[in-house]
Amino acid sequence: MPITVLIADDQAMVRQGFGALLTAQSDISVIGDAANGQVAVSEAKRLRPDVVLMDVRMPEMNGLDAARAILAAGFDPPVRVLMLTTFDIDDYVYEALSLGASGFLLKDAPAEELVRAVRVVADGQALLAPTVTRRLIADVTRRRARRTPSPALNALTPREREVLELIARGMSNNEIAEALFVAEQTVKTHVSKVFSKLDLRDRAQAVVLAYESGLVTPG
Repeated sequence: MPITVLIADDQAMVRQGFGALLTAQSDISVIGDAANGQVAVSEAKRLRPDVVLMDVRMPEMNGLDAARAILAAGFDPPVRVLMLTTFDIDDYVYEALSLGASGFLLKDAPAEELVRAVRVVADGQALLAPTVTRRLIADVTRRRARRTPSPALNALTPREREVLELIARGMSNNEIAEALFVAEQTVKTHVSKVFSKLDLRDRAQAVVLAYESGLVTPG
């Protein structure tokens, strides 16, 4: 089955351009679009896409509120939200990741990066590999008051804390396996346990928690 996508952006040219690019992929199908947040929420409920490409700034309801409504609906299977953004709205993106969005993509990203992002998010992963993502989260966290370390971190073993720290630094399972000199399947097991113990949805929320709790220092 192809990956189904809903595109939410108030600019018609953006919707059409992204739509044409994604439709050209044999494994992706664009099943709808929305020009504002309210329509995005209603279309997500009606169409149940695998991925919603959500612009942050839209009329009627902004992308952050729309993402909150979609993610709070608890769809099964889940509807993944990938935020579309620019550098001047870092705080909104950070808040979206906290809500459970699967990551973000700069609107001027290369075409191949957009296609890859949709595939990664549809596969249940978070789009956190690019260095710009790590810098954004670190910068926003630095500007916010440090929260009290989460007591839940005490439930992690030393190895699990190490894995969480490496996730927060943007490393993939394969990269973590190489860094720790273990099999990738072993890393997957550790990641699964970390998510379960900390009640995390995905790597995006893991990164936010790691920074907010002080496990990882920005910079």
